[in-house]
This record gives sequence, structure tokens and C-alpha cells, in this order.
Amino acid sequence: MTKVAVIYYSATGNVYKLAQAIKEGAEEAGAEVRLRKVHELAPEEAIKSNQGWADHAEKTQDVPEASMDDLEWADAYIFGTPTRFGNVSAQLKQFIDTTGGLWAQGKLADKVVSGFTSAQNAHGGQESTLLSMYNVFMHWGSIIVPTGYTSDEIFAAGGNPYGISSTDGGEQGPSEEELAAARYQGRRVAEKAAALTASKV
Repeated sequence: MTKVAVIYYSATGNVYKLAQAIKEGAEEAGAEVRLRKVHELAPEEAIKSNQGWADHAEKTQDVPEASMDDLEWADAYIFGTPTRFGNVSAQLKQFIDTTGGLWAQGKLADKVVSGFTSAQNAHGGQESTLLSMYNVFMHWGSIIVPTGYTSDEIFAAGGNPYGISSTDGGEQGPSEEELAAARYQGRRVAEKAAALTASKV
């Protein structure tokens, strides 16, 4: 069975909802999936100052935190982050910055990887955020699997070929079209990882 790690950071829940949909898609493709959040770096007073942030932190207490074991275990990774000035959140970046030991041992190479993101508005830096993540994956020697224009779901969700991205839907979160595209991304990554793993046998 193909093993997929969905590793994300989410403050108020939009990226979390995308991560859940990606997990569902990967499972539909027959993968075993670990859904993991990265460690929160923001001080408690900052979190409490935003009700949506505080509510989401409370709601997701049971989601395990990502570890290096999850990366070593997985055949494929799908990383998610909110857009922060067109770049990756500090929380996800901090996790990525701790992967040097696995990278040095070659344990991150030749695994399928993809990314997803969310921003407040349509031109809020989604593409540059995904590209900045992909720079890391190239250094790892991973095999990047973008969504491309490979499915009608991509077009319905806004047409981002780099990876699924959501425009902040407020309390509603990602749209049904964006969630459908996220499930498609999960299936696509799991299928490509399964094909790659089978080719190594």
C-alpha cells in the first residue's frame, strides 16, 4: 500500500480543510495516509487575539504533530501552508528547516511531492508560495507532481496548475470546487507514487 504524508500548517482552518480533502482523495486511490500538522510557533496571546485562530487551535488539538518519522515512512508528501506575503508560513518553514539530517542521508530523494495553499484574495501570492516550496523539493531530489491542467476539477477551482489553492472563503472556508480539486490532487499524488513504487520492485 502506498504511504502518503499530508503535512500542513493552518491558522484559522482553510488549509486544514484542504488537507482533509487531500487525505480523502489519497485514500480513495488506495493509499495509507498520515495527516499531520506542524508545530505552532506563535505565542498564545497572538492566537487568543484572533477568535478564528483560537477556535481552530482548540478544534485540532487531536491532530498529531509532524515528525521526521513521517517523512521517512512516506512514499509521497503533500505539504500545505497559508500564503505569507507570497511565501511559506514560518511554522511550515521551521519544520522544513529541521529535515537536514534526512536530506543528508538521501532519505528525502526520489519520493513524490506536491503542495497546496490558501490566501485571502485571488492574487494573494498562491503561485509564488507553491514555487517557493518546490525550490526546497528540488534540493531534496524529490519528484514534484503538480496538478497541471489534468482534470476538469482544476479548471472549476480557478485553474492553478502548480497545486491546489483556495481563496479565503471567510467562515465557509474553501469552496466545494476547491475541495473537489483538493481530493483530485490527493488521488493524483497517490497514484503517481504507487506507480513509482511499483517500478522499483
